[in-house]
Amino acid sequence: MMASSHAPVHSCTVNPPRRYCESVTWSLQRGYTRVYSYESWFNVLSTQLSSHSHYSSLCLFIQGRVADMISPSREGYVSITFAGQGAGSYNNSKQWRRQSCWRKWKQLSRLQRSLILFILVLLFICGISSYPTVTEHLRGLTSREQEKDSNSVLRPVIPHVLPEPVKQVQPPLPEQPSQKKLSNKRGPPALQNRLQKKEKTSDLQDKAADIKKDGEEEGVISWRGAVIDTHQVTEGTNVEKNKEASPANREANSTKESGTNWLEAVREAFRHAWKGYKDFAWGHDELRPISKSYSEWFGLGLTLIDALDTMWIMGLKEEFEEAKVWVATELTFNKNIDVNLFESTIRILGGLLSTYHLTGDTLFLDKAKDIGSRLMPAFNTPSKIPYSDVNIGKGTAHPPRWTSDSTVAEVTSIQLEFRELSRLTQDPQYEAAVAEVMKQVHKLDGKLDGLVPMFINTNSGQFTHQGIYTLGARADSYYEYLLKQWIQGGKKENQLMEEYLQTIEGVKKNLLQKSSPNGLTFVGEISHGQFSPKMDHLVCFLPGTLALGAHNGLPADHMDLAKQLMETCYQMYVHMETGLSPEIVHFNMHQGSTQDIEVKLADRHNLLRPETVESLFYLYRFTKDHKYRVWGWEILKSFNKYTRVSSGGYTSINNVRDVDYPSPRDKMESFFLGETLKYLYLLFSDDPNLISLDQYVFNTEAHPLPIWPSTA
Repeated sequence: MMASSHAPVHSCTVNPPRRYCESVTWSLQRGYTRVYSYESWFNVLSTQLSSHSHYSSLCLFIQGRVADMISPSREGYVSITFAGQGAGSYNNSKQWRRQSCWRKWKQLSRLQRSLILFILVLLFICGISSYPTVTEHLRGLTSREQEKDSNSVLRPVIPHVLPEPVKQVQPPLPEQPSQKKLSNKRGPPALQNRLQKKEKTSDLQDKAADIKKDGEEEGVISWRGAVIDTHQVTEGTNVEKNKEASPANREANSTKESGTNWLEAVREAFRHAWKGYKDFAWGHDELRPISKSYSEWFGLGLTLIDALDTMWIMGLKEEFEEAKVWVATELTFNKNIDVNLFESTIRILGGLLSTYHLTGDTLFLDKAKDIGSRLMPAFNTPSKIPYSDVNIGKGTAHPPRWTSDSTVAEVTSIQLEFRELSRLTQDPQYEAAVAEVMKQVHKLDGKLDGLVPMFINTNSGQFTHQGIYTLGARADSYYEYLLKQWIQGGKKENQLMEEYLQTIEGVKKNLLQKSSPNGLTFVGEISHGQFSPKMDHLVCFLPGTLALGAHNGLPADHMDLAKQLMETCYQMYVHMETGLSPEIVHFNMHQGSTQDIEVKLADRHNLLRPETVESLFYLYRFTKDHKYRVWGWEILKSFNKYTRVSSGGYTSINNVRDVDYPSPRDKMESFFLGETLKYLYLLFSDDPNLISLDQYVFNTEAHPLPIWPSTA
């Protein structure tokens, strides 16, 4: 090292052990050009070296030489340089500066170092995230400048033509890698759906099925010969692609844009389902999309009639006209066949009446009169409680072969349709028949705080199989029609309203519970005094019904309960790996449970049911809370991913918990077109007057019927 400017520079080169050289060198470097007192320095050094016998001569040597190193003007001070490992003269080289910076870094506290590292990482992330935007902007500027220069030089005679807008229904071909990967994803659907929002959008057009039929095998899963679209996870249109590209833009865009895109997605889903029905099941009851065939229930074109008003509401006029021609030329009820009174009423009679009101075409009213009159023999029973089955060709009726009972839901969920038929035809027999049923049920014993059993005998008119109370299958729409008859009649029939209010209080008192650990509110069942935490997907009609009642002036806490139950019904989808709800769930109520929902193996099927999206429609229409639309969108994507068949149509599945093999049932229920897609379309529509809930009331098959004017 360099000595003080007042003393001559002398040096002594020695080779002590490395650890001592490093120790002395470090202390000297820490002090840079410090000048040590000879006496103090020598004492320290000799103490350290004296323990090593072979360095004793070095100590004597240093002591003998220091006299020559002392400047007369600075007696008692010495400058000495050690040569060897770890030592060297002072310098300002880059290596030394790097070492110095490292020492300064090590001197910082852990908090200071962590803060500096955090800032550096943050700056790095910001740089990475802004790089694409900046480069894209620069490319845009460059391309515009080039275009300007080109135009100014060439001055083409042909006028500038804007590029053709990207069609919303055009698929990216060939299939994009991101779509291929999508079909292999695992894990809970709630996570998948959020990841899918960042994927490229999939095709939204009818030609996709034709292309795949011609031999394209990409993006499909083959289930025992069935070909199911896996990359058809509907993501909307190209407008939504741009919106998803930037989180900031996604937040800034209005909900109206997303609603418009989602409307198109529902229309496309309907067209795809309709294509399968038209190609393989035209004029028959139900499509079997996997086997590309059909199944018959009544042989009356159930799917076509159920979908008539859906097509009209969606503005699918071409498809509607095709169906109308079939109704005019092919549909006849003069057949020697047995039909179910309830299903024929809500699907056929309700669908024809609704279509008549929407279109004003008397063709549909005439058909409604025909089927309505042919169903009337069902009411010819000793108790006036109708039989379940009617032969519409022979004019006879009978109960099922195995019992003389009818279900309570079936005999009390035909009133809206027959009442409306009487109003339109001015023939009171239809309304009188269904009013008598309500009168009989009203005075029966065996109810539990307004809750009714599931079966009623057509001979005695009494409840049977008493002790079981549920809002699920065989009883559900009884409660729905209490409210809707009151609304349909202009809120004049107070007995119906009072019965409805009593049943809701009965639900709160006897059937309402919370799950563990997350406290989901659910509606269970009572069987002979024992509570069961079993809830059918059918019960998910209740949130919408409660909201409808609150909208019509019933207690405000009905809306609060509707929101709680809506959350539960949504969770029935989220908890499943496919994002689709099973037919039945059981809720855990034990403290310490790790999950709220359990599903038995026999209950894992999904039939493309509408009840949850129905309630989402009501909740959004009354609250305008956008989350209900988002939930509906997630459900539609799951339908598209796990139930859509590439050749056309959608299929119900057996196992909502298996993403690899959901086990298709090869059946598309008519209510998928009549209800599920209709409610999704209305959910995403921004037009509150599209089937205004102040002017129409939906029957239990989603066919809108007019609310009677006050003078009716």
